Amino acid sequence: MLYRKITSYIENYLKSGTDKILILEGARQVGKSFSIREAGQRVYRHFVEINFAEDDEGAKLFKNIHKKEDFYLTLSMVAGDRLSGRDDTLVFLDEIQHYPQYLTMLKFLREDGRYRYIASGSLLGLTLQDTTSIPVGSIIRKEMFQLDFEEFLIANGFGTEAISMLRYNYENHQSLTEEHHNHLLDLFRRYLLVGGMPDAVNTYLDTHNIMRVREVQEGIRSLYADDASKYEREHGKKLLIRRIYEMIPSQMENKKKRIVAQEIRGKEGDRFAEYQEEFEYLVSSGITLAVHAISNPRFPLSESLQKNLLKLYLNDVGLLTGVLYHNNIRPILDDVRSINLGSVYESVVAQELRAHGHKLFYYDNRKQGEVDYLIDDYSAMSVLPIEVKSGKDYTVHSALNNLLKNSMASGTVISNEREIYVDGKITYMPIYFVMFMDTDIPKADDSDYFF
Repeated sequence: MLYRKITSYIENYLKSGTDKILILEGARQVGKSFSIREAGQRVYRHFVEINFAEDDEGAKLFKNIHKKEDFYLTLSMVAGDRLSGRDDTLVFLDEIQHYPQYLTMLKFLREDGRYRYIASGSLLGLTLQDTTSIPVGSIIRKEMFQLDFEEFLIANGFGTEAISMLRYNYENHQSLTEEHHNHLLDLFRRYLLVGGMPDAVNTYLDTHNIMRVREVQEGIRSLYADDASKYEREHGKKLLIRRIYEMIPSQMENKKKRIVAQEIRGKEGDRFAEYQEEFEYLVSSGITLAVHAISNPRFPLSESLQKNLLKLYLNDVGLLTGVLYHNNIRPILDDVRSINLGSVYESVVAQELRAHGHKLFYYDNRKQGEVDYLIDDYSAMSVLPIEVKSGKDYTVHSALNNLLKNSMASGTVISNEREIYVDGKITYMPIYFVMFMDTDIPKADDSDYFF
């Protein structure tokens, strides 16, 4: 059974006493339902799960319900004696986006207080846009991602003490020994192949067979593509979501790594704004990570983004390496010099930073060049530029130098090199330490967040 950090968050929420309803959202196949079941069954004596997607494919008992009294009747028909009272009954509404009326109904279920509720879903950003009455004061939205590298290490036998010691090294700028560095880097490269999708990680742990892992990943990619086609049919539109999604791996091999509007249909004169709905779906569904351009960075970064310049990354690095290298593991594990792993390294860093709460931006300036990532440094109330290097030339970064010279107080370069050291304004560190680059938002006990 895979360890997921978010399970503790869910448990703390369930024990907090708040009557707000938690909605866990994220891409499909990242483990939302599993984590809610694990936490809910530990905390509550009675756990009732209603999957609206399965209901729609079957009896459709919950489909046309719009009143809480009708919901209670139907719930009692399917749950029977598993329903008790609020103190010992948790009702889990899975795939809530499938029946959007329940998002509005949550407010009334909360006010009634008959049972405790928790929900999960994907595409909630889009669904809430179309919801006539959003229960803002009644819900807590929490985004979930697939296994990050820290969770992957734990799945591979790392104990909490080892993780704590690695964090201590990161925070105190202490390099690992050669042996420990090589071992961690080897596991990091395996993470590049496997990624963090729970089914892929479990398959890797069970078989250590790249072909079996790739079969799982290809199934997930096909599921995402099919979901996009289904979304288009249900909304009566001819969109190019699937086309753009399938373009991403090849676009990442280009120098700019940006989706160019004119290349989507091969039509000169096309503009980004014409595909706004496609991009909105790709980001809101969680199947891609959006990185916005900024040419004049200042804290907070969201105030100066350029909406028409955007990079899209696949949400999971294992899906990317599956497309790029198929069953060949040597380019990753052997670090073949003739193969440029820049897009792979950038992808995994985007995945890690996003999983740790960062909004993603990159520096784009015609005169000074590009820097891979900019993130908000909340502790210093400033901007931190990050450059990702996959080769031996990790000390060559003219755009970062120019940026630091003009406006930034410090920057970070992450690469395969073992040593952590500071040279002028730049901190150099191994790429696996990205797993500790938290948002630095002032922390409190989880219980303090629920009110």
